[in-house]
Amino acid sequence: MTDILGSLAISSSGMQAQAERLRHTSENIANADTPGYRRKTVSFDTIMNSGGVETGRVNLSQAELPKIYDPTHPMADDTGNYDGSNVDLIVEIADAREAQRSYEANLKMFDQARKMNQGLLDLLRR
Repeated sequence: MTDILGSLAISSSGMQAQAERLRHTSENIANADTPGYRRKTVSFDTIMNSGGVETGRVNLSQAELPKIYDPTHPMADDTGNYDGSNVDLIVEIADAREAQRSYEANLKMFDQARKMNQGLLDLLRR
């Protein structure tokens, strides 16, 4: 019975981690046009005893910010340039889809383990 409960915990931690990843991807998409915004990524760490996963530190992309020429922009320097955002919308949309599909896979695993647990309890009641 502990294996079934362990699989529930593992899939639950996976769903939480993917939800966190999707939250950061959403922030990146929302700030794609924000001057000086750096893309956020999150890493996953394995939980040693349970085999689950948790989110690690949030990392800011160190890729160079593009220079945008607009002398009328309030953040423009003497040359008329300001720092844009290093968010690539295509990459963010792909990351969002991957996080969504991973979340759904963990949800299906959670549901399957729950059904197995219910079946075991039904057998024990007989």
